[in-house]
Amino acid sequence: MRLDAYLAERIEGWSRSRLQRLIENEDVLVNEKPVKPSYKLRSGDEIEVDLVEAQAARFEPENIPLDIVFEDEFLAVINKPAGMVVHPGAGVQSGTLANAIAYHFEFEQTEVKDDRSELRIGIVHRLDKDTSGLIVVAKNDEIHEALSEQFRSREVYKSYVALVHGSPDQNMGKIEAPIGRNKHNRLRMKVATHGRSALSLWKVRTRYAKFTLLDIEIKTGRTHQIRVHTAFINHPVVGDEIYNEGRDNTVADTNTRNAIASMPRFFLHAERLSFTHPKTQERLEFTQELPIELKQFLDLL
Repeated sequence: MRLDAYLAERIEGWSRSRLQRLIENEDVLVNEKPVKPSYKLRSGDEIEVDLVEAQAARFEPENIPLDIVFEDEFLAVINKPAGMVVHPGAGVQSGTLANAIAYHFEFEQTEVKDDRSELRIGIVHRLDKDTSGLIVVAKNDEIHEALSEQFRSREVYKSYVALVHGSPDQNMGKIEAPIGRNKHNRLRMKVATHGRSALSLWKVRTRYAKFTLLDIEIKTGRTHQIRVHTAFINHPVVGDEIYNEGRDNTVADTNTRNAIASMPRFFLHAERLSFTHPKTQERLEFTQELPIELKQFLDLL
């Protein structure tokens, strides 16, 4: 069978055309390599699919406080706190951003057999659990698709603030390195020859004695992209126990080392977000300052 036809039969809720876009964007690999939608599958092929475009799904509404930066009848921009999962997944079915927006935005309800109310929600992109900052949510399928197309065509501007270990030699640069899943630990990603293309642009905001505050614009939205890319150039994100290989524990100053250990998240914040409103065609731009725990750490430095 063709790869796109095979996936369309086996992944519920995803049309063949949307799966074709995933394949073309190298979010589907066969035997660790990108292929075309027309690729003919053979016995023994190993297929890896990253469903990077969150499909509108159904969630139990929960009354969880939200920091709403902008809202109209079509979409909303939210300042997500660190510690909140964006989308329900394996082992996490409640307390997520999706559960919260289902409640606060009162999406159209439908009744199911067990009489529990479930709602349709459009999560357009994601942030890691411990990454704070700006995220946009679509309120209907039309807006969801229009915003998703802007992400695919790289028309959305996304800029993050990251505190990293060490001091880069230059004041700006780019990291263009493909990212794939780590075969030995499926929860980790890594720079891999046959991974998905990934591009991050960075520039120095502030240099400290042993750390550097970076502005990082991502042109692609790969899983853990900034965390993987900064680790790849030997300047991993402060507080990121998964990717900095124990670098936090090597900090010489005891007070700083203890402050990192007591910080409940890594130092990564989605500061700026800009996109074109699908209905009004107005270019919207949002900025969200660092949360208090990150500001306090910089004050310590």
